[in-house]
Amino acid sequence: MHNSDLLFNLHDKPSALTSLIAAFQHMLASFVGVITPTLIIASTLELAEYTPYLISMALFVSGIGTAVQTKRIGPIGSGLVAIQGTSFAFISALLLAGNQVKNNGGSPEDILALLFGLTMAGAVVEIVFSLFISQLKRIITPLTTGIVITAIGLSLINVGMTDLAGGFNAEGFGNVSNLGVGAAVLLVIVFCNASSNHWLRLSAIFIGMFLGTLYIAFTHGINLQHLSVLPVIAIPKPFAFGIDFDISLFLPIALIYLFSAIETAGDLTANSLFCKQPTSGPLYLARIKGGILGDGISSLLAGTFNTFPNTTFGQNNGVIQLTGIASRKVGFYVAGLFVAVGFFPVVGGILQAIPKPVLGGATLVMFAMVAVGGLKLLASHALDRRSSLVTACSLGMAIGVMMVPEALSQLPVWLKNVLSSPVTSAGLTAIALDLTLPKMTDTDSSVLMRGDLSKSDENQPVAHEN
Repeated sequence: MHNSDLLFNLHDKPSALTSLIAAFQHMLASFVGVITPTLIIASTLELAEYTPYLISMALFVSGIGTAVQTKRIGPIGSGLVAIQGTSFAFISALLLAGNQVKNNGGSPEDILALLFGLTMAGAVVEIVFSLFISQLKRIITPLTTGIVITAIGLSLINVGMTDLAGGFNAEGFGNVSNLGVGAAVLLVIVFCNASSNHWLRLSAIFIGMFLGTLYIAFTHGINLQHLSVLPVIAIPKPFAFGIDFDISLFLPIALIYLFSAIETAGDLTANSLFCKQPTSGPLYLARIKGGILGDGISSLLAGTFNTFPNTTFGQNNGVIQLTGIASRKVGFYVAGLFVAVGFFPVVGGILQAIPKPVLGGATLVMFAMVAVGGLKLLASHALDRRSSLVTACSLGMAIGVMMVPEALSQLPVWLKNVLSSPVTSAGLTAIALDLTLPKMTDTDSSVLMRGDLSKSDENQPVAHEN
């Protein structure tokens, strides 16, 4: 594979300034994804007094996990710029557990103790699962991972478009002003990225978001009142709320950990693809195994330091694609930024104030690039009739649960929580069909080829000799 579209390869070492600019864009792309699950859980379970601390710990653990993934300590980590962050997939299951404690008269501390205990127990499931990845080569194929990557991109596009229109449940959602700013940010990023000047390409996301934020600051103003109530510094304290466990509430979370591991395999495949690294063979499998093990370790740290399950993010794959920087050095800068922001909540509060349309305009194009990466992986392998059926059914399920989520309303809660994720639905469908549909034999292929050729010949005009 040629590296002409990469400015810096995996093992290159760009300058400190270049690394910092690229790392800042990675953080901008992932920041909201890291803190949003915590905001949702804290708001729904009425944990407002602990929200700033929980957000700081989410950012702190994301930084530590990102460093481990990038460094690859022994067998732990993928050795890629794989950003760790709080997973959306667990929100429903954690809310179910938290509400049960709340309904039983438990305090906010009791709720958090159970949630962090379940987080740590589930992490062990993912750690054990990672040990058997080499034996699961039959299900981690270019076909299944390509489908999962595409589903990841499609599901993220939904998030990006919602932000571009103003944000979830925002006043004035979808008005012309929001759409105009989001579209303008998107176009600035696209045209800067298409430039032959590598500094413009490197800074495209930052330039687009800076100009969009500046415009809204001058025309509408930006609310920074929330900064006044933030603590100056947040000190990580292991097991600050204690640990609790409930086996009946653990089972759905354990299952989601397994499907999260499959999603991570897809994210890391996309990362390998964009970094021009192998997407098959021993090195690839070692990266997948180490990456899933790294996810498990990050989630173990998450429960220890008072935050929720972690996973490998797909958002930064789009950043790698757009900036052309795949250097692991950037991954360490990203980790440092997350840890620093975790210690100083006011910094995170400033980033949190970036207007949603600006964020949506930037992330929409990045998330779409992730989907394109999945399609590239699928296109790099011949799609015969069988593979086309698997792809069509899997992506149909992913798009279906996104468009009609109420179709799952009559399912048991644990199954609904699992299948409501487009990525999980696509991945399960792809694996099930890939394992059960009979493969086309060489004879079948040659028959199809002869049939296609004969049909082609029938459509050709008949040549007559003079």
